[in-house]
Amino acid sequence: MLSPPSQPRRFAARHRTLLLWTLGILAAVVAWDAGGQDIPLAQAFGSATGFPLREQWFFVQVLHEGGRRLGWLLVLLLTLGVWWPRGVLRRLDAGERLQMALSALLALAAVSVVKNLSTTSCPWDLAKFGGVARYASHWALGVIDGGGGRCFPAGHASAGFAFVGGYFALRYKAPAAARWWLAGALLAGLVLGGAQQARGAHFMSHTLWTGWLCWTVGWLCDLGASALRPRLAALSTAATAADDPPRAAS
Repeated sequence: MLSPPSQPRRFAARHRTLLLWTLGILAAVVAWDAGGQDIPLAQAFGSATGFPLREQWFFVQVLHEGGRRLGWLLVLLLTLGVWWPRGVLRRLDAGERLQMALSALLALAAVSVVKNLSTTSCPWDLAKFGGVARYASHWALGVIDGGGGRCFPAGHASAGFAFVGGYFALRYKAPAAARWWLAGALLAGLVLGGAQQARGAHFMSHTLWTGWLCWTVGWLCDLGASALRPRLAALSTAATAADDPPRAAS
């Protein structure tokens, strides 16, 4: 009779699959970059006179300001949910709830750090679209394009994509909810990134790289949590055993 796979083997197989997904998504994003589709897509929304939707009320007040505030509200709710869980969070233990909140915060931080180091300017800064900067790839590291820079990757799209890490925490105990959570985070990131694309604030590659970066941070958080969880459980068991008074011999 075959014995069930060991915990280390299950761990390795699960994360090998996630590694393949991560590399596959990376290949797709690199293919978009290599195809040079950013400028043609931007030209569908803008011209030498600028981007007509740049100050459009719905894109600015609802999808930009509203999306940003809703994203931070969800981060706050996930953080509070570590101690006071509601809804599907009740199915998770405290460590898994912490993983959901921490993965979102780390994804936001990662996007922000890369963005602040970038010298890439936004589409609306380019001379082609009525600005003053010249186009330079975001991979032309250190090249100053004459604009304001700090436009890569798409910070606003991270208000949706940052929550993909919740999928990894949910998928063990609530797989159906995990799939819905992932779909919602991806849809939100694409909608928010698409709105910024239409306004001239970002190229599509900026949004796609944000999605990949947030996915990767979520996966790495899950990798770390999966490795730590057995050790923490063993320490907790050992501490409980040490606190139990010895039984008197009968």
